[in-house]
Amino acid sequence: MGWEALGQWGEDVARIEPLAGGVANDVWSVRINGHLAVGRLGARSDADLAWETELLQYLDREGLTVPVPIPTTDGRLFADGLVVMTYLDGGPPETQADWRRVAGTLRELHRLTQGWPQRPGWRSSTDLLHAATGTKIDLGAMPPESVARCRAAWARLTGRQTCVVHGNPNNPGNVRMTANQVALIDWDESHVDVPDLDLVLPDNAAGLDDRAHDIAAQASAAWEAAVCWDDEHAVKRLAEVRAV
Repeated sequence: MGWEALGQWGEDVARIEPLAGGVANDVWSVRINGHLAVGRLGARSDADLAWETELLQYLDREGLTVPVPIPTTDGRLFADGLVVMTYLDGGPPETQADWRRVAGTLRELHRLTQGWPQRPGWRSSTDLLHAATGTKIDLGAMPPESVARCRAAWARLTGRQTCVVHGNPNNPGNVRMTANQVALIDWDESHVDVPDLDLVLPDNAAGLDDRAHDIAAQASAAWEAAVCWDDEHAVKRLAEVRAV
């Protein structure tokens, strides 16, 4: 149906301009009844979108600053692959102090979502020690030596408690900061995994000790390599994962 689905949010709706939103989705600023919002159109399943929108509603209720889904006129949180969310003001983190605030927000996310069910169709990094596929990851497409390197990095996370991870918080474009709040946007990669994967931040702003940072950095690089395989970025990230 495409962007015609926007009509399910009422008559006073319009697309304004495209926004940066990754390759998987078409993201635009939109106007809903005179208010600025963000629309994201993609090919995710209804079960996947239900998981994400329910998570965002929960985090909003618990006091985190996140994009909140705006319902259609008949109360649905998404329609035909389209999600419309509140627009959040702010700029990216620029200083180490900014990134420390981001780390604090991520730790609150992790605390609030211990025991959360996995996003439908997704796998955690440690699930991929035994599974070969999960959403964007297909280990069968990677050379066996590369898979072995990734799995060796993920194996060091075995036995850890899991929770919801944002999935890409070290990208400054996914953070909107003001003097009073830290907002995390773009939850398209969020899923259940080991929290330290979210805490590989610039200048080690999360304050991980050397061993914890090494484990998390290696596992995170392996994850990105597997998700993006086999573009230039994936090859670069795999080069950061130590050989077995």
